[in-house]
Amino acid sequence: MPDTTQTICITGHEHPTLACIEDVVNYFISKGFSVALGPEIESEWYNFDFLRVPAHHPSRDTQDTFWISQSTVLRTQTSAIQGRVTKDWNIQPPLRVISPGRVFRNESTDASHESVFHQLEGFVIDTNITMAHLLSTIDGLLNHMFGEIPTKYYPHHFEYVEPGMEVVIKWKDSWLEVLGCGMIHPEVLSNMGIDSSEYSGFAFGLGADRLSLLKYGINDIRSLYHPDARIIRQI
Repeated sequence: MPDTTQTICITGHEHPTLACIEDVVNYFISKGFSVALGPEIESEWYNFDFLRVPAHHPSRDTQDTFWISQSTVLRTQTSAIQGRVTKDWNIQPPLRVISPGRVFRNESTDASHESVFHQLEGFVIDTNITMAHLLSTIDGLLNHMFGEIPTKYYPHHFEYVEPGMEVVIKWKDSWLEVLGCGMIHPEVLSNMGIDSSEYSGFAFGLGADRLSLLKYGINDIRSLYHPDARIIRQI
């Protein structure tokens, strides 16, 4: 007869993406950043116009964005938090903000893409903020996450920063993109109600899911959203 007097409890396990988000957020809290959370259902203004995304830009198309109404979307990027903090909540510089959140893209799912995923947006605005502050911040984060690791910065165009850059790290035998960043565009500062002749700032955004894939050696992003508990417990 089986022993029915004992109860076997199978405990849960922290999700790898959540673990990465908490790690990054706590790192920036230790550097004096505040945490801000924005809505997942966002206005077209904050998601696109505020960030200088042109009216004809393909990212606005229904093939890329989930539209709720003519002026409302499921946010495609956590960068919209910049407008929420400065305009909706009327918080002005100096600012050091980190914002985790879920975002949505109308795209096909494969091993490296999901239509729903998590981002972390950070931005700093103060007097005399320079590119050196941005590079130091990014290098500090990557060293915290991965230890001393080769890193490269490449010029890249993002509407809301100027100049903009993509950051890649040497991972095993490949160079992998891990985040985008740049100096906040003066027009975006103006949209915030901030005088760009007095203040400057930088912003960066990274995918929390991609970080968790690298950190925990997961090969397929779909494993994060349709997880097998037996796999998650091994992480």
